[in-house]
Amino acid sequence: MQYRTLGTTGLKVSEIGFGGEWMDGTLEETLAVTRACEDAGINILDCWMPDPTRRSNLGDAFRELGSRDRWTIQGHLGSTWQGEQYVRTRDLDQVKPAFEDLLARFHTDYMDLGMIHYVDKVEEFEQVMAGPFWGYVQELKQAGAIRHVGLSTHNPAVAKLAAAEPGIEMMLFSVNPAFDMMPASDNLDDLFGDYSQEGLDGINADRAELYALAEQAGTGITVMKGYAGGRLLDAATSPFGVALTPVQCIHYALTRPAVASIMVGFTTPEHVADAVAYETAGPEERDYASVLAGAPRHAYYGQCTYCGHCAPCPKGIDIPTVNKFYDLAAMQAEVPDSLREHYRALDVRADACIACHACEGRCPFGVKVAEKMAQAAELFGCW
Repeated sequence: MQYRTLGTTGLKVSEIGFGGEWMDGTLEETLAVTRACEDAGINILDCWMPDPTRRSNLGDAFRELGSRDRWTIQGHLGSTWQGEQYVRTRDLDQVKPAFEDLLARFHTDYMDLGMIHYVDKVEEFEQVMAGPFWGYVQELKQAGAIRHVGLSTHNPAVAKLAAAEPGIEMMLFSVNPAFDMMPASDNLDDLFGDYSQEGLDGINADRAELYALAEQAGTGITVMKGYAGGRLLDAATSPFGVALTPVQCIHYALTRPAVASIMVGFTTPEHVADAVAYETAGPEERDYASVLAGAPRHAYYGQCTYCGHCAPCPKGIDIPTVNKFYDLAAMQAEVPDSLREHYRALDVRADACIACHACEGRCPFGVKVAEKMAQAAELFGCW
């Protein structure tokens, strides 16, 4: 298992995470899945669920395995259980007991990441940050009941605001190649909507800008809905008209800027193995780019998705990394010093490109790599 630092939190998290949403069976079933996660080296869990069954199953599994302190837990604030059903709310009379219940069922006195739960409207984000809810979050952090502050959203417009807010250290965001084409919306159903509409030509500008802002600000991203609710795994429901594998979806998510981990939902130990297979998968198994480029319906032509098909470069340039740095920098009024230093630290920089164009014949998306290397060399300057 590979581990990544989650933004500026300093937390080292496994790049494959555990989305605990499906742990609504027996404690024995939850124990089996949790043990499989631990055996695989997974150490981050997302628990947004408010119902007692799933909270208790996960908490009791951690207690039985004696492993609470080895896990980074994303515990959500604002996800409550009222009248035997899930209710998302900012009412502190409901939020506070729900969070106390979460701690109690996990047999702990803290959550590593206190997640402001499910904010998809810009107005709601502004209300949260200016109101008593944010005050409660700060009280919890000062008391040590949450160690770091995060936010979950599906809307890149909200996510950009969160990335610009110093008090928010990370976010849980929906990332996959289908959603990345869709424009910002405060309605989650829009992400599962009409992919035949005009203008869906690769990564949406708001989403690309979000990744750039998060990378620059050090706001780490953990990923939800990496399989688009399973739709990408079936050609009949995939907007591309072709199925991707779990490994390919995971690789797409993990190649986005600022992403540290992808939360995968498991119901059996076999599902854990399917996801963790990513760690030993070869380039062909991880290759989402060829699948998308050869799909009946694709819209990424001309855009670098950092897939690595262009390698090897005869001069040793890490082309995907240079392109990623360039794309991140090009969205800023000035090149951030931190990004310039990352570029400068590369063993071989863009100015070494000899414009042989060999890489371009290998690119599934027809990216004009030599032109991009020249643009990167000019943008970053030479030393």
